[in-house]
This record gives sequence, structure tokens and C-alpha cells, in this order.
Amino acid sequence: MRLQLELLKPEWHLRQNGINSTVVVFGSARIPSPEIARQQLDELVGQDDGESLARARARVDLSRYYEEARRFAGIVTRRFQTEARRDFVIVTGGGPGIMEAANRGADEAGGRSIGFNITLPHEQAPNPFITEDLSFRFHYFAIRKMHLLLRARGLVVFPGGYGTLDELFEALTLIQTNKLSPIPVVLVGADFWHRTIDFGFLVEQGLISQEETRLFRIVEDAQGAVDALVGFYGGVVPNDLGDEQHPAGSGFHP
Repeated sequence: MRLQLELLKPEWHLRQNGINSTVVVFGSARIPSPEIARQQLDELVGQDDGESLARARARVDLSRYYEEARRFAGIVTRRFQTEARRDFVIVTGGGPGIMEAANRGADEAGGRSIGFNITLPHEQAPNPFITEDLSFRFHYFAIRKMHLLLRARGLVVFPGGYGTLDELFEALTLIQTNKLSPIPVVLVGADFWHRTIDFGFLVEQGLISQEETRLFRIVEDAQGAVDALVGFYGGVVPNDLGDEQHPAGSGFHP
């Protein structure tokens, strides 16, 4: 019963809200806004000169991605979302950090955005910037992931940990195996991604092909992500195919 409810309820609400297509934003829940990151660092200065202080300094540096995610969502929302047609609607995992930033950017731009939250042992509450009737909470990761991709016309990934990497590689695997029609996959933050994953080494070892490294693109900032998204579609918002079985027309076959 719970599984069926998680499958059907979000779909009904998205249809009611006229959501035609989405852009999915992934990224760490642990990257705060610049203001909070700076406040956390200031509180530790003079009190702690060890690991906690080093991590606080790292968060200040990473917090620039919060602003980039916020800016990206604002640009996309203003450019593509109208009351008459809701395309490229921002969707996130619904939590804090980068997810909050993207929902916040869409909200500040006057648009709607979606949050697909998940119940975790350490409670993750939905962030306050998700559109009220588009905030959902899941128990099953698999159903949540399916909804994240059903209407996806683009995937933008900011720095993150296990969860972000899991979501990124699942999407790349679905595209690689033709379970998901090609969509732009954009990784934001060249230094982070080049240090985190050595794609060149995977090619050298014959574990992926050079062609498969073209399933994604690495950019530096929000504008680069927007340009990659628009460039993939030649500047034209892809039409909703209206397929009843796969409502996004994305070619994703759960």
C-alpha cells in the first residue's frame, strides 16, 4: 500500500500542477549558504584549531556552489516557466544544502519547484522553499529515484558525497544502457569533479569508452550549466510527447 501510494500520489499532483518537464538538481545536503558557512567558521576561530576548523574553512569555500545552484535555478525558472506552460521546473531531493539552494532560486524567481524528500535515520526535513503542494516524502529510495527522472530533461550535479554520486552514476548507467533517452548531464565545479573521479583513468583501463565520457559535460558555474542545457536542445524547449505511460516523454522506462 505504501509503495503504491508513493508511486501514484506524486504523479497525480504533478499532473494537476501542469508540470511538463523538469531539470533535476543534485548536490550535497552539507553545503550551507555562504552566510551560514561564514558564521560557523567565525564561531570556531580561536576555539578550535584542529579538524573542525579545517572543515569549517572547507565549507566556506564550498558554499560558493550554494550560490551557483541558487543562481542556476533562478535563471532556468525565469527563462522557461510560465503560468501557461511549466517546463524545466526545478526538482531536488527536497533537503538542505544544494537542494535548498535550487528550490530557493526557483522560489525567488517567482516559479514553482518540486522536492522529493526521503525519510532517513537522521531526520531530513523538507526545505522551506519547495512549492507547498509539490513537496513529497518517500520511504523507498527506488520510487523516489524513479520520480526524479520521469520528467527530467536535464540533470545538473553539484559537489556532493555518497548520495550525490549514487544519483549521478545511476542516471549515467540508465543513459548508457538506453533505459533513459539521452539528456544533458552537467557537472558543476571542474576542480571538484576532476579530483573526485578520474574518468580518464577509467578510459585508459578500458572500463568505459571515450564515447561514454561524452554522456556528461563539466562546467564551472551556473551560466555554464544553463548554456550546456540550452545548447543540448538547440535553444528550443523540448515538447512534451504526451505519452500516458511515460508522461514526461523522456524515454525513461522504470
